[in-house]
Amino acid sequence: MTAGEPVRVAVIGCGAIGSLYAAHLARVPGVEVWAVDPWAEHVAAIESAGLRVTGLADFTVRVRAVTDGRGLPACDFGVVATKALHTRAAVQGARAALADAAVVSVQNGLGNEEVVAESAPRVIRGSIITAGAVVAPGVVRYDAPGDSWFGPFEAKPAAMSEVTRLAWLCTEGGLRTHALEDARGPQWTKVVFNSATSPLAALTGLSVGRVCTDTGLRGQVDGLVTDEAIAEAYDHKPSMLQDVLARRATEIDVLNGGIAAEGRRTGVPTPLHDCMVALVKGLERSWVGLGRRGVRPAGIVPNSRHRPHRQPRRDHVIYRKLKPTFIV
Repeated sequence: MTAGEPVRVAVIGCGAIGSLYAAHLARVPGVEVWAVDPWAEHVAAIESAGLRVTGLADFTVRVRAVTDGRGLPACDFGVVATKALHTRAAVQGARAALADAAVVSVQNGLGNEEVVAESAPRVIRGSIITAGAVVAPGVVRYDAPGDSWFGPFEAKPAAMSEVTRLAWLCTEGGLRTHALEDARGPQWTKVVFNSATSPLAALTGLSVGRVCTDTGLRGQVDGLVTDEAIAEAYDHKPSMLQDVLARRATEIDVLNGGIAAEGRRTGVPTPLHDCMVALVKGLERSWVGLGRRGVRPAGIVPNSRHRPHRQPRRDHVIYRKLKPTFIV
């Protein structure tokens, strides 16, 4: 990037989070945003009419969009927003565009930065609590604001100047982002909370708020979460529950599975997290061979990733008294 040239950002994965980041970054003067996603209808709508944001904001911006990462130009920054299980293929597909880029993961769970680092030269650790939903091709609903935290990924770090620059661009676009020397604390705080609530919501079909206030489930939440992570939630349906409703593979491996793996590495038993992994994996296996019209758990209604969400979420996870402490 030289003086006078636009800052070019590639957003890898243009679902709800990727669309929100692409749209807000595209509002910043001098920033050229490219997005890649395999959903052809979404890409075509963005290319023809721009990317529209509704909900907490209402604007439409110009974003270039492609279905194949090989169609991306060389970029200064990358923002990886795919589901964790698609990270490797998505980043490798955009490898040429990211050859000299600093790349941040804004994904759920643990271990994404390691996968990004296989293909990207410099990596940024990211943690976010922004929420939304793609409600139609080319349209993303902005449901909940929230701060983001970026920091150099220790094994293959981006320069602190790059972290600060990208955080500033996000903030200028309307997504307040903090540049930290060490972003592991905020990431672990989010992972611990998500791992305590998402699998229980996915297994029961209840929103996060109802999981946390159900007398029969609250003990399980308390057993999975630490005292440092306190939350108030209402009708928020976490992405793992949305995946279960649509019978998609979940991110249990990088949430509870990520904590369990770290526990094994450090010699700390994590039996409840192991149990959540086994239960959700068992639920996923129950779908094999049934088809979308097969038998499904009571109260579980399949939903397509690309079908508009009928019930808008009135609130999202509000983190209070969160201490960015590295939790092991």
